[in-house]
Amino acid sequence: MVLVTGGGRGIGRSHCLALARHGAAVVVNDPGVSRDGTAGDTGPAAEVVAEIEAAGGKAVAHTGSVADWDDVADMIRTAVDTFGTLTGVVNNAGIVRDATVTNATEEDWDAVIAVHLKGTFAVTRHACAYWREQAKAGNRIDARIVNTVSGAGLWGNYGQAAYGAAKAAIANLTVVTAMEGRRYGVTANAISPLAVTRISQDFFKGERAGDPALDPARSSEVVAWLQSAESGWLTGQILRIDGHKLIRIEGYSEAPQRYHAQDGESLRFDEIGQAVSWLYGTAPRGLAGPLPTS
Repeated sequence: MVLVTGGGRGIGRSHCLALARHGAAVVVNDPGVSRDGTAGDTGPAAEVVAEIEAAGGKAVAHTGSVADWDDVADMIRTAVDTFGTLTGVVNNAGIVRDATVTNATEEDWDAVIAVHLKGTFAVTRHACAYWREQAKAGNRIDARIVNTVSGAGLWGNYGQAAYGAAKAAIANLTVVTAMEGRRYGVTANAISPLAVTRISQDFFKGERAGDPALDPARSSEVVAWLQSAESGWLTGQILRIDGHKLIRIEGYSEAPQRYHAQDGESLRFDEIGQAVSWLYGTAPRGLAGPLPTS
């Protein structure tokens, strides 16, 4: 039984349908808001539920907001009350309010962070609390969390400070959740899907807008696999889906170059410039001999 946030449209809808095809009961969460998070309609979640049921699957709609702590708690209750348990969540809900750093407003920043980062944390926290309680009661837990990150969070994108910052934070939250959830039988991974959706439509323009490789459904089989028992060995990882390609994303790592302070103690102000230049391969002209390294 899997809860999918933002499940009424785009990638989330594709995830719901794929999970249902693979036999999962689904809580389709979507408040039906527009791409900037303002008022919309609550119909999309019910429409996806109807589509799943028409194909013989099981689903229930939930129209609460992931940015609302109590709404998220109710999502977990709805899953358990309707289907008897919760085995996984897919954190997919998101909005965009793109602006450069100098043009962004506090309201826009707060709205984007609330849905992406707080929303992912809130769902993760309430789901993990449920699984911890079940584990303490002696029940065996084999649960899955799948988060959604983005190239904007991994490498940055002009005009997407809030969105990128939230997605970068979600990548780290995935790693931390994997560390903490292991003891309860919970895995946490993330996907970075390359797809044309309402959120990404400004990024993919012209011929790329109709590229079949950017179909939102491209990543949904990966999500279904990550929610399966077969994926139980994998946790704390990010998989990028680019058309037919599945790519492992590796996080921050230390470069092999090391510079040691010349006096063997603290770095001096007057040597830091040459040290940094050397680390980045642009050592100043006239630098005599190799710098101390390890």
